[in-house]
Amino acid sequence: MGSMKESVTTAGRKGYEWLEHRLGLLRPMADAAAHPTPANNASWWYVFGSAATVLLILQVMTGILLALVYSPSANEAWTSLNVLNHNVALGWYLRALHGWGSDFMIAIVLIHMVQVFLFGSYKFPRELTWIVGVVLLLLTLGMAFTGQVMRFDQDAYWGLGIGASIASRVPYIGASLVHLILGGAIIGGATLSRFFTLHVFVIPGLLLAGVGMHVWMVLRHGVSDWPMPGRLVRKSTYEKEYHELTQRTGIPFVPDAAWKDAVFAAAILFAVMACAFFFGPFGPGGPPDPTIIQTAPKPDFAFLWIYAVLAFLPPSLETPVLMVAPVLGIAGLLLLPLLASEGERHWARRPVAVLMVSVIAVTLGIFTRLGTYTPWSPIMDAWTSNPIPPKYLHDRTPLEREGAIVLQNKQCRNCHALDGVGGLRGPTLDSVASSLTEDQIVRQVLQGGGNMPAYGNALNPSETKALVSFLMTLRGNDLEPAVDASRSLTQTSGFHAARSSAAAKDTNAASGQKP
Repeated sequence: MGSMKESVTTAGRKGYEWLEHRLGLLRPMADAAAHPTPANNASWWYVFGSAATVLLILQVMTGILLALVYSPSANEAWTSLNVLNHNVALGWYLRALHGWGSDFMIAIVLIHMVQVFLFGSYKFPRELTWIVGVVLLLLTLGMAFTGQVMRFDQDAYWGLGIGASIASRVPYIGASLVHLILGGAIIGGATLSRFFTLHVFVIPGLLLAGVGMHVWMVLRHGVSDWPMPGRLVRKSTYEKEYHELTQRTGIPFVPDAAWKDAVFAAAILFAVMACAFFFGPFGPGGPPDPTIIQTAPKPDFAFLWIYAVLAFLPPSLETPVLMVAPVLGIAGLLLLPLLASEGERHWARRPVAVLMVSVIAVTLGIFTRLGTYTPWSPIMDAWTSNPIPPKYLHDRTPLEREGAIVLQNKQCRNCHALDGVGGLRGPTLDSVASSLTEDQIVRQVLQGGGNMPAYGNALNPSETKALVSFLMTLRGNDLEPAVDASRSLTQTSGFHAARSSAAAKDTNAASGQKP
């Protein structure tokens, strides 16, 4: 038995030496894992970064498995998720692990950043470590938002529409930004393909690269030592003091300090598994239907507070707040270590920092709670019970009157006013034929654009023909119908060309020449 163990040990050592000789990575990785860290860093307050990394690995693994079944097609995405929920063994649990893992990851990353902020760990020489951490937080939120779009249910469809509406308010580049996000003027197959690429390839790749850089900088500068009252950070002396503290009290990170990270990460994974088992996956809800506009789409919990804020803001303040507040907030986080890289680190001697964290945490908590029952969405009350005014039906053909019925039944007046009655989300329809040509109205109805969803899949050809015929009668106070100036110019050019050709033929005939 003893000789067998020795042979196995020898074979394992030879295998290790064979790989190390060719890769040269195993020994540096072992040295990095066992790097010395001050003894006071072996604390339960220092475990959140490792837990976030473990959750990222969980997200990558479950995401790969989900991609084997998920179909990133506008026509099949919703169905493929229901197949996972009901027809694939433990498919529902896999989806639940991925969804709850995302929520836990956001929470852990936020707690980690709060801990780093309160401990002053962003100060010299770890300024860039903090900046990369802020970028990682934004990427994590991006993963959560694109993940909700992957469900492509009614909430995802209208939530994305509201997100596109917010993006359209960016000065100068709003329209181009919406086309870049959606892959066109409407939410469709190109939209889902783009978000699938972001969610599966782009953002995870950036996250893994950012985490690698983050870990490298932690190894290079060491884990920030426990803050002590009165121990100030000075660029001229800090690194020397840190190395002296490490030499005097240092312990290897693995295993002396890492066991707490491992225990906490295991507890978090168990919590994710428990939530996935007892609460199940998120959605999908009803299939996306652009004709159902009486909806209040709810995002995942990380974005609920945004909807609550928008619900209480006056409409005149929505755009300024949406365009200014996020920019100032992100800029403040990125500039923080550059503007406050020295000084006191202990939270007890930084009351302003503690007050900021407390106010922000309470505010986000309140608005998140409000967001569960005060969601924000465009105000669209139903006016389908009000009949089309009789004056719009006089002297109309049967086809045009049929179009008025289509206008009524498809709830177009929830967004568009007619004779002063209706929604204000879109332009009024009283003189729509004076501002849009028939071709432009057809395109707008079928393909949508701006804040208007596409109704190409909700109308059959006869309904479309009838609706457009009715809309073409709406010219206000007998205004002239809209004219396509480019088409008029083309027709004029063709007329002149025809006259020139006829004149040439007459000349040739008079001179006896063949045309």
